Amino acid sequence: MTPSPSVDPAIFAHVRTAISIIVGLSIGRLLTGLARFVQHPGQHKVYGVHLVWTFFMLLQVIYFWWWEFHLSAVQWTFPLYCFVVLYASLFFFMCTLLFPDAMNEYKGFADYFMSRRKWFFGFLIVAFLMDIVDTLSKGEAYLALLGPEYWLRIALYIALSVIAIRSTSPRFHMTFAVGALVAEIGWAVSLYDTLQ
Repeated sequence: MTPSPSVDPAIFAHVRTAISIIVGLSIGRLLTGLARFVQHPGQHKVYGVHLVWTFFMLLQVIYFWWWEFHLSAVQWTFPLYCFVVLYASLFFFMCTLLFPDAMNEYKGFADYFMSRRKWFFGFLIVAFLMDIVDTLSKGEAYLALLGPEYWLRIALYIALSVIAIRSTSPRFHMTFAVGALVAEIGWAVSLYDTLQ
């Protein structure tokens, strides 16, 4: 019997459950890491750049959960399901990079973040490339909704992440982090006020 080409909402509900588990783990990792700063304020020195990227990732994970609703109108296949789970897992991995299990070999979060910046920004580049595939899978109408700013945003993030991989300048890293956080808040406010 050939499956119906129509979109089955039960399939999306099933997929969304799997994604929600990974999203929940990601948010939990970030919030637990932030809570440690309150629980043990003297244990590890807070680093501003790391803290801003933590809030950036928290927003990214929340946005990811929000904008994946547009996949409710997509005809699901197993490869698409695997892709979306992998995409969500990438967010979790970046969250664990921000808050490792142990900090014994580092002087603080400044030392840790700078030593792991190549991994973090490398995965951030991959996440934005995966976002292109994710966006295209939602159809032309969704892509048109994002406008040409979408492509400019992706290009800027990738270019600046490449620089961040190479640069050890505290000023550049703080400027990039704050700029990215402000840009994401603006992007979300302009586009994601409703699920339409």
